[in-house]
Parts: sequence; structure tokens; C-alpha cells
Amino acid sequence: MALITPPNIDPATFAKALSQLIDIVGPDWVFTDPQAELSPYLDRMSPTPAELRIPSAAVAPANVEQTQQIVRLANRLKIPIWYYGTGKNYGYGGPAPRLNGFLVVDMKRMNKVLEVNEKMAYAVVEPGVSYIQLYQHLQEIGSDLWIDCAAPAWGGVIGNAMEHGAGYTPYGDHFVFQCGMEVLLADGSLVRTGMGALPGSQASSLFKYGYGPHIDGMFTQGNFGIVTKMGIWLMPKPPAHKPFMISFDKEADLHTIIERIRPLKVSMVYQNAVILEHLSYSVGVQRPRSDYWNEKSPMPNEVWEQARSDLDLGWWNMWGGLYGLPKNIDMQWDIIRNSFADIPGVQFFEEGDRGTDDVGWNYRTKLMRGEPNMTEFNIVNWRGGGHINFTPIAPLYGDICVKATDMMREIMNRHGFDYITEYVAAFRGVIKLLMIMFDPRDEEERRRAYQCSEEIILAAASIGFGELKAHVEFMDLVAGTYSGQDGGLGKTLQKVKDAIDPNGILAPGKSGIWPSSWQSEKPQINADRSADIAPNS
Repeated sequence: MALITPPNIDPATFAKALSQLIDIVGPDWVFTDPQAELSPYLDRMSPTPAELRIPSAAVAPANVEQTQQIVRLANRLKIPIWYYGTGKNYGYGGPAPRLNGFLVVDMKRMNKVLEVNEKMAYAVVEPGVSYIQLYQHLQEIGSDLWIDCAAPAWGGVIGNAMEHGAGYTPYGDHFVFQCGMEVLLADGSLVRTGMGALPGSQASSLFKYGYGPHIDGMFTQGNFGIVTKMGIWLMPKPPAHKPFMISFDKEADLHTIIERIRPLKVSMVYQNAVILEHLSYSVGVQRPRSDYWNEKSPMPNEVWEQARSDLDLGWWNMWGGLYGLPKNIDMQWDIIRNSFADIPGVQFFEEGDRGTDDVGWNYRTKLMRGEPNMTEFNIVNWRGGGHINFTPIAPLYGDICVKATDMMREIMNRHGFDYITEYVAAFRGVIKLLMIMFDPRDEEERRRAYQCSEEIILAAASIGFGELKAHVEFMDLVAGTYSGQDGGLGKTLQKVKDAIDPNGILAPGKSGIWPSSWQSEKPQINADRSADIAPNS
């Protein structure tokens, strides 16, 4: 496979750029071989073949200074770049670029934990730092601080916060607990946000705002700058911690469960995000589909019932944790038990009730005390390894959740996929995590997964569920659903993009934000790409 030249860049110019990149980072850290060196940047779990999103090359800088030189070079030559720190982000398109022909800036070598402040409970990290690395660092220095991690231990601390990611302790909203960042702009200049802009300030990781407009959010889930350092608040180890699981016998209990969760969450009896797993999600983590069903059709209820019996699960399984003084935890637990005790068939599980070999209990409780692990990633093995994640959010109301459940199950089953979901109660909203699981080697399944994804996004928007994240393949479609006020949000983002990145080099198309200079290259919004994924493409 020949090297793909970036859009609007002639081969001679790109060859010269590669030579200069080698001068900047050294020959070992510029990657151009599509068959070997660029393979890690392809997402083979996607509904579109990996060869439709291949980078032209990749470069791995060692520090901020090298990253600045790379960005300045790209800006001068108008070479588009796609950048990330660590992790893979599978389920949302992986580390692959938005389209064919980008230069990937891979910041995996920038992986230092720059500071841990035990008294003020924060850390400062580079973009290559993963959750497991930060956790191990804290263990090595004997820290009593907890991290909050996403489910996969390989996830990036900065990357997940910038993508509005979440975890499982009271510090679970990762951008909320971000504080202060250093950002590299398209022209190669650096800006430190909040108190970090004040020379000599020691409060960059202590107070989020500083003076003037708070701009940190501009650099999340978009393409306005590259975050090169970030502060993250850590959780002091609490005096006591009580994990629990509550299982519910009937799927029809969803409305009642959500209505009972809401007052407990709004009043902060629940301190962390409440995870309400559907049986399908719970089983998917613990068993391969082949243990129960080998047909392409959706798994029928009687088979789900068998899996439920085997694993001692409910149709809905709620996970939560309580943190603080032992007496306070006892009072909170009494409130929670009393809130659900009258639901027929409810079961309450505390530490030790489910045995030492219970997969769900072990990995969930670890996450709720900030211990990274990879157990939940088992779910990708459900049906051949392909999967697409969706995270629409809506108000925490039972009737909305029931409507969403009925709608999404019908769509997924009609396209031939199992309905796999969980609800996450976060502050006053509820995130409905959906997963389309398919075999990426089966072209017909790929096409159905793609079409199902489009329908899910539009159907969710039709009932007021807006996506929090988007697979790279569906970013324009998701952005198009945020169309209120005559597209006011998109028009505002366009103005910002054109002002701070006029050459449009930083991740064109990320979150549906395209620079004006890319109008000729920009794909048609909401285009049906079924033809792109036809058999033998």
C-alpha cells in the first residue's frame, strides 16, 4: 500500500516535511509504513473498513518543544494533523484520523506525572499518562490519594477528560475535576489557562477560573488546541467506603427504579455516578455470546433468562458506592435500602455477599475505589470484536428512560443486533450508554451496524437525547442534531475555529467542526456512506 499524501499537499512538499520531522524527533519516531508502523493507528473495530481512515504518517514528539516545532511546520505547510495522547478510544473510532491522509501527532512519549501534591490532592500530568500509570505512580510514592478512572485502565487521564469522560467515584466527572491546563495553539504558541496565566502563581491546579472568561472548555472535544499539560484533582482516601449492588427481578421495573434514584442523586445521597446495568450489559462483560447463542438474530428473552440464572443477576443491576465516616455511610445505606425495599424481587448485595470469584462485583468495586482494570473491555468479545458506543443524555425521569429503552431496543433488534445498554445517573441527567456489537469481518454486518448507528443518533435526538460523544464516522451527523437557534452553536464554533486556526490544520472535522478553508474537502454532512462499506470495497 502506497503512502497517502494529505489533502492539498503535493508529494514533494510532504516528503520534505517528513525529512524535517525526522530532524525534530529523530528517525525512530517518524512512522510511514502503512503495513506495519501505521497499523496501530487503525480502528479494526469500526463499522467502516480501516483502510478508509489511514494516516499519511505519524510522529511521536518527546516534549512540548518538539510538539511546537511539529505544529509550526504543519501550519506553515498547511498539513492537517490528528493528535491524541494515549489509550485507544475504541467504540468511538479509535486513534484513527477523521479521514484518509492526516499526519498523526502521537504524544505517547510525553508520559510524565509532573507533580503530585498530597496536601492539596491533585496531580499534573502530560497527555501520554494513562490511568494505570498514574495509579501505579501513586502506589509507588505511598500516596493516600485515589484517582478516578474510566473502565479501561489504558485510558488517558487528559484524553478522557477532554472527551467529557466519566468514572465511578465521587470525582467521576473528569472535566469537572480538571483544573488548569497548558495548550498549544495552531500557530505554535502556548497558553496556560486560569491561574496558570499569572507568572509565579502556585494555584494553577487549585482554582479553575482565574481572571476573565473561563476558556478551558474550548479545548475539550474539539479542535482548537492541543493540551500538553493538565491538572487533575484527586480524591483523598475516605475513612470508609461501602460498595453495593442492587438487583431487580423485572425489566418493567425501570420506571420505578429511575424515579427512586432521582431524589437520592439530586440530594447527593448517592455521591458517585449510579450505574444501572441492563442484564445484557452485565452478561456481556462476563460471558461470550457463543456460550448461549450462535445465531445472527438477536438473543431471545428465554436465553437471556438462562444467562441471568447462571450469573445470579437481575434484569437491572445497580452499582453504587458510599464514602465518608462509617456512621454517615450506615445512615445513607438505610435510606437507599428503604427507597427500593418495596419493589418485588429486589436483592441487596454488600461486600462478601457474592463470593470472591464474582467477575462483576470484583471489577465494579475496584473501579469505585479508583483501581484501574481491563475487565469491562471483555464486552468487545461479545460478537466478533466490532463495536460502536453511543452516550446520549436526557433528564433523569423514568418515563423518558422507558421510552428510550423501547425505542432503542426496537431499532437495534430490527437491524439484527442485541440490545446492550446501561444507564448512568450523573448529577441531574441520565446517560444511556448503548453498544452495537458486530463482527467487523462480516461486510453485511458492517453495513447494518452503520445504518443502525445513523438511526440511533437521529432517533435519540428526536426525543431530546443529545449525544455526549461521537464515533469519528458520525461526528457530522451528531453535530447536525444540535441545530437549534438556526444552528447558532455550530456557527459560533466555526467563527472560533477560523479565528485561532485559519489554516485549519488541527483535526479538521473533529466534533463536526470544519475550518472554512476546508469547504472543498469537507464530506457532505449526514452523507450515507453505505456505498463505502459495500462488500469487497
